[in-house]
This record gives sequence, structure tokens and C-alpha cells, in this order.
Amino acid sequence: MLSNPMNIPPISIAGAKAALVEQYGDPILRRRASMLWGTRGVGKSSIVRQVAEHFGIPLVDLRLTTIEPVDIRGAIYADDTLAKTVWFPPEFLPSPDQHDGILFLDELTAADQRLQISAYSLILDRRVGNYQLPDGWQVVAAGNASFHGAISHDMGTALADRMFHFNVQTVIDAFLAHALERNFAPEVMAYLKIRPDKLDDTQAQLAGEHLIGASPRGWEDISNVLKSSLSDGAKRVFVQGRIGAANAAEFFGVLREIQAGTDVIKLLAARPGPETAALFPKSLDGLYGMTYGLLAACVDGRTLARALEIVEQLPDIRGVPLPIREIQTLAMELLMQRALSSGLEAAILESPSYHRYDEHRRESQHA
Repeated sequence: MLSNPMNIPPISIAGAKAALVEQYGDPILRRRASMLWGTRGVGKSSIVRQVAEHFGIPLVDLRLTTIEPVDIRGAIYADDTLAKTVWFPPEFLPSPDQHDGILFLDELTAADQRLQISAYSLILDRRVGNYQLPDGWQVVAAGNASFHGAISHDMGTALADRMFHFNVQTVIDAFLAHALERNFAPEVMAYLKIRPDKLDDTQAQLAGEHLIGASPRGWEDISNVLKSSLSDGAKRVFVQGRIGAANAAEFFGVLREIQAGTDVIKLLAARPGPETAALFPKSLDGLYGMTYGLLAACVDGRTLARALEIVEQLPDIRGVPLPIREIQTLAMELLMQRALSSGLEAAILESPSYHRYDEHRRESQHA
């Protein structure tokens, strides 16, 4: 078992982004480099892009495993006037007239060690050769440690001492919020709500010495597969090829439960009352599948209002040991988020179902 030298607490990808935004906003702290540690597919590179977009600043994204040492240091040439050899800096590094931005050194720990020397110069001294990084630029690096199961060169304490470090780990609620924003397939969101341990199974993958396993990036690919027009047989092949045979077998097993649980289209078309109650699923998998299926179906005020009516009726499910109230609360919160992100707030405000639910919730809190 590979040792874990991370003696800092984990932070969610959302927390790391918020911290980087605040760091960039401080001119003094901006001059100190930050290092994002985390397993593959956790979203390290995406949050750096989001920070740059937040401030509307340029981003220079260098994937260090794809370039040579000379690519950072630049090319040497003979200056006859000076009678000296001079270094030409590479064109992708910020020029002096580019006053602020982010220089992102991705896959730092996996890069060739000769290349790391040049990268470390940018981190330690904000310069390489005769090139000087402009004062307003922030250096952010990212990489995997050896205990993440990736190719990784050890980072010395001298370098580590010159950086802020973030132990980035995936938090299921943050990932599901991201999945909701990106319109993931509802089956994927329902499955991960039921089995959050399957979001990233790197440690189990390493323990079993398996090449393929589940990761946040992998689940985004699975979502795209499910939403595609591929045949069922082809979908199974691609899912197996992305997250491994054992993970795929469990996923498809739960998927059958989800799909057998309820038909969201019929549920939306049903009349409130007994007709709706008769269509409710009787399993936890089916209930989560119904919740995320309803969420995906809410494309306008009419479908959102109907979804609120359905969720209000969930306590009609009786005689089954399921966390009905917890799922109802989750569904209402998700529908509220959908309304706010889609400009459908009026459907919430005008919904008698939501107001009755909210009044009951308040009464329960004060009981």
C-alpha cells in the first residue's frame, strides 16, 4: 500500500475554487504559487479555467507531460552585437505587456525531471533563464501523488515550502451539483446518490491492481453514453470499457431497478391523487431514479409545477420502509435549484404544492 504524505485536510473542488478566487484577488498572495493535489478526473484543471473566467483574465495552460524542457526555457541564439548567446523565451509565456493572468502548470509531478527544473524556476523565482513572469500573474500547478496510483516524481520539501497546497477530493454533493448543472443523465445522478462510494474507487482499483476504474471524469463519459443513440449492447460495452466490468455490472443492476421503478412521462401525465400514487416506485433505487428523472423533465413552468405536485404526494407511499421525507426534501431542494438556474422562479412562487410543503416543513421544525 502506497503511503499518503498529505498532512493537510481534504478540500472539495468547490472549496478549492473559492480559495483560488480569493487568493488571486489579493496582490500579495497572488505571487505565491499554489499546488492542487488530487486523483485523476477530480476537476483540478477545470477549476483553474473557471477562476480565469471569473476574473476575465488570460490563462496559459501548460500540460507538462507533452512538452520538452527547451519549450519552457526557450531557444538559444548568438547575438553578434553583444557577442553573447541569448535565450529567446517561448511565445506562450506571458509577455511584459500582459499584466495579469494565470499560468497553469498541469501534471507537474508526472513531467520529465529535466522539465521540472524549468517549471520549478517559474514557481520558486517566477523566472526561467532571462524570462521574468509579470508581477500580476499567478502560478497554479496540479498533479497526482504516488498514492493516487499515477506516475509521479517526489516533490522535495524545498519546493513544497514555496507553495500553498490543496488536498483536493471529490465530495459527492458537490459533484452532483456539478452534474445537475451539466445536465448529466438522471440515471447516473440517481446511481451516485445511492452509491456515493462509487464516484471514485481509486483505492479499490489500486488494491485490486486493476487498470480501469470509476472516476468523476469517467461518470461524465458514462452520462454521455447513456444519452447517446447507441444500442443497448453498445452502451454496455462502452460503460464496461470506461469504469471496469465489476462497476458496470453493479451499475446496470441498479439501472434496471431505476428504470423499472416508474415511467416519468406517465407520472407527469397522471392526475393528482390516487392515479399518481399508483405510479410511485416502491424501492429506494426507483425513488432516486424518479427524483432525478423528474428533474431532467422540468423544462418549463408547466412541468415544474406538475413535478412539485408529484413530490408533495410522496408521503402517500405507505407500508414500505423508505426515507420518504428525506427524499421529498431532496427533491424539493433540487427542483428549487432547477427553477433558480432556469429562470422558472415564478412556477415555485405560484405553486400551492410548494407552499403547503414549506408550511409543513416549518411546522415540523417548530414542533
